[in-house]
Amino acid sequence: MKYKAIDNNLFIENRNKFKNNLKPNSLAVFVSNDIMPTNADGSMGFRQNADLFYLSGIDQEDTILVIFPDVKDGKHKEILFVKETSELIAIWEGAKLNKAQATAVSGIEHIYWHHEFEKVTKAFFIQAENIYLNSNEHTRRYIDTETAQDRFNKSITAKYPLHKIERSAPIMHRIRAIKSTQEIDLIQQACDITEKGFRRLLGFIKPGVWEYEIEAELIHEFVRNRSQGFAYGPIVASGSSACVLHYVENNRQCKDGDVILLDVAAEYSNYASDLTRALPVNGKYTKRQKEVYNAVLRVHRAAAKLLVPGQTFDKYNTAVGDLMTEELLKLNLLKSEDVKKQNPNWPAYKKYFMHGTSHFLGLDVHDVGFFQEPIQAGMVFTVEPGIYIQEEGLGIRIENNLLVTTNGQLDLMKNIPIEADEIEELMSKSKIMA
Repeated sequence: MKYKAIDNNLFIENRNKFKNNLKPNSLAVFVSNDIMPTNADGSMGFRQNADLFYLSGIDQEDTILVIFPDVKDGKHKEILFVKETSELIAIWEGAKLNKAQATAVSGIEHIYWHHEFEKVTKAFFIQAENIYLNSNEHTRRYIDTETAQDRFNKSITAKYPLHKIERSAPIMHRIRAIKSTQEIDLIQQACDITEKGFRRLLGFIKPGVWEYEIEAELIHEFVRNRSQGFAYGPIVASGSSACVLHYVENNRQCKDGDVILLDVAAEYSNYASDLTRALPVNGKYTKRQKEVYNAVLRVHRAAAKLLVPGQTFDKYNTAVGDLMTEELLKLNLLKSEDVKKQNPNWPAYKKYFMHGTSHFLGLDVHDVGFFQEPIQAGMVFTVEPGIYIQEEGLGIRIENNLLVTTNGQLDLMKNIPIEADEIEELMSKSKIMA
């Protein structure tokens, strides 16, 4: 991996948090993701299961974690199974972790090879009363592909049909939502790498540049700073493409007078950042573009102040909607009559701001957590209001990542330029220096 070694105390503490939520005499199992194929003998590369990484720090395929706090031998409370390395694997793929290295990464003492799983664990499964199995229960999950965890769950329930099966996902959603100091540091590193990529663009963007060239500048800066790359598919959308919320083609030429919406950010050590800015292609916003930009920025800043412990998302989203309605009225995009006769289930402002304002951020860019429960200190959220005016070919979204603290918020992207005037000044200076 490109990232520096992570102190294994993070994973030891995470496992302790998980254990504290288990029922007595329970065994839990977490399985690594598949390496997904493309065509012929190709693959998409490997991305570890976020829950397994959170609990172990192991970032390779063919890994299984077993947690059994009440095991009768008193020793095998944590067991890690990893892929057995060999000289052949070392030559063709690069050596996998040996047992000592797996212990150093995870803090787990008992390490076995992946192919020993059934032989080692059979007695433990029989001892356990409850088996906790993991699954992807993200509210926005729409995936038909059967995962390694799905296949594993089927095999375990078939082998042990009389055991009580419990779900790990609710526990993982709860403990992952509150970030530790180490996790915040890792997210901050992802944000700092994103800042470097963003600043690189200020002297590069100009009329005639292609969107994919901007994408290339970013990946260069991200990877040279130890990131694996983008935390999610980059959106580099100039002109009217900015009104397409998940535009990913990045294949248009940037034109003089356009604004380019950049929803682009780096990951670091599997932790995501998530940035959006809207830059003038020629380095100068028009009067109208700046009006819309500043309207979005006012909503962004007001919304950020609402992210406090005890806040509920229902009240938060209603308040942000009211803020946006006020700005859209000032921009003459809405009329008072539109607001008076609006559908409460789809308010008038949704015509120009149709997506949510905030989501959890962490090991996944749309991280796990409970939107139905009040906000707590230690949670990290995006704040990303936007205004999209299709008839004007203009889309503006502004997004930063905020840590909720006991007495307010900490903006993890506070050093990334956000004021329209500052962006214009920096783009002008960068072009002169270039």
